[in-house]
Amino acid sequence: MRDPWCLSQRWQRGGNASNSCTVLSLLGAPCAFMGSLAPGHVADFIVGDFLRRGVDISSVAWQREGETPCACCVVCPPRGSRTVVLSDTNLPDVSAADFSKVDLSQYKWIHWEGRNAEEQVKMIQQVELSNNTLPQQHRITVSVEIEKTREPLYQLFHYGDVVFVSKDVAMHFGFHSAASALKGLYHRVKKGAVLICAWAEKGADAMGPDGIVVHSDAFPPEAVVDTLGAGDTFNASVIYTLSNGGGVQEALTFGCQVAGRKCGVHGYDEIVTKTE
Repeated sequence: MRDPWCLSQRWQRGGNASNSCTVLSLLGAPCAFMGSLAPGHVADFIVGDFLRRGVDISSVAWQREGETPCACCVVCPPRGSRTVVLSDTNLPDVSAADFSKVDLSQYKWIHWEGRNAEEQVKMIQQVELSNNTLPQQHRITVSVEIEKTREPLYQLFHYGDVVFVSKDVAMHFGFHSAASALKGLYHRVKKGAVLICAWAEKGADAMGPDGIVVHSDAFPPEAVVDTLGAGDTFNASVIYTLSNGGGVQEALTFGCQVAGRKCGVHGYDEIVTKTE
């Protein structure tokens, strides 16, 4: 039997926050990435690609220990599905001490991908202290993504003005639709927050303090080519819309539209149309 062939191969910068920065930059939003990197060939590629995209990396936490993770992602062309094989490393996560060096006056929105939640809560509390000294129009909006089914991450529900909860987490709590997840999990978020849950081909739902669930259908491409990073694309597009004054319904719809286009192409270069 003949061994299967790989049709093509390429390097692509990945990671949730990293992907979202790519999409924000393509949409025209100035943005910055803060994460851990360790010097080496992988980090050289990542830095070069960030610079090519115009993403600010001045706040990257350079680590003296560990290695920058690298994954092998196998995409199946007939279905657009992907299998990710990650060689995890002992690279330390960004700490609250690292975050304390950030000049918060440069930002109007900061998004956290749920990772080392104990430290991330301390970071968000730094933002809250800064916000308390500022008029409402100058305060930073905080969003968090709770993607993995890990108990320590669930404390982040309470700390986001906008909270993205994944389908996996929703199902872990026993919910079988985005709408039921929002109604069942909303008590975990802080007063006035918006809770958002995307449900793959069924679109996405959101709920705010009024208790009304808003919905957007999915916008699937003619052919699914590559779903890697679709969730990160959705998050970035929602953040882009909300940060520019758009409403929740508008943000959901735009997020589903751009995420749908992402599934129809390799990478990200073709996901933004001339009208956006």
